[in-house]
Amino acid sequence: MSISAINVRNQFRGTIKEIIEGPVVSEVDVQTAAGLVVTSVITTRSVKELNLTVGKEVVALVKSTEVSLATL
Repeated sequence: MSISAINVRNQFRGTIKEIIEGPVVSEVDVQTAAGLVVTSVITTRSVKELNLTVGKEVVALVKSTEVSLATL
């Protein structure tokens, strides 16, 4: 399956900056060329199966039905 075949409009190319591995889930920080950091919480099993490592180039695919905002 190609990335263009996935029904996700928000795609951010970047490099893995940090991985915080837990026993079940892990946090993966992806830094874009613009300096934006997108954090994904995925299973630790997926981290291993995708062979994710710091410095690896990836695409963060964001699909959300809700985004909440608060005033400062």
